[in-house]
Amino acid sequence: MRGFSAAPQLRALFFIPFNSLYTMALSGNSLSVAAIAFTSRLHTPMYLFLLSLAVFDVICASTVVPELLEMLVAEKRGISYWGCVVQVYFLTWSLAAELLLLPAVAYDRYLAICQPLHYGSIISPRVCVVLAGAVWGISVLGAGVNACLILWLTFCGSNVVNHFFCEIPPLLLLSCSCTYVNEIMAVTADIFAMLYFLLTTVSCGFIISTMLKMRTAEGKR
Repeated sequence: MRGFSAAPQLRALFFIPFNSLYTMALSGNSLSVAAIAFTSRLHTPMYLFLLSLAVFDVICASTVVPELLEMLVAEKRGISYWGCVVQVYFLTWSLAAELLLLPAVAYDRYLAICQPLHYGSIISPRVCVVLAGAVWGISVLGAGVNACLILWLTFCGSNVVNHFFCEIPPLLLLSCSCTYVNEIMAVTADIFAMLYFLLTTVSCGFIISTMLKMRTAEGKR
């Protein structure tokens, strides 16, 4: 991996902010998980989704940043083939799960604020578990498919990844076999990501609109 080869003299300077951000991400998300897990009044659908978000945020950061820090300190540039595939899998899994969870959180808040009388009957514990299970299942399946498609590729030329971590687009550029199916999967993932973004935005729009229509300051709070 090329890493930050364009500015090797700045590696030590890059290490400080990346290490600080990684430490903050681990600490903040770990505290969130602990607070939700050990506080009974936070055992609600919204906080279950937020707990899942915190877990996936830790997985996502831990997939990329430790390798990057080692690259900056030890001037390590290489990663094994299987290490690269594993990194692609966990990165794709965690990012897909976060993208799926955000609309779920937005929908939960939309019902709680815009349809408060129906919230308890719609978002039951069973529905909450089904939604969380669907997020985990779909993200695991999608990441597995992408990882398998990478395994089917043939790499017979340069083995230098033009990035500081293994990601699908740079790997496709290195392959000397047909990447048509991989590219279709990447475009499909982008389309779904935009759809999830729009769903989240629409839910937030309804929430803001409902809040603005409330006349009392207490209601808005």
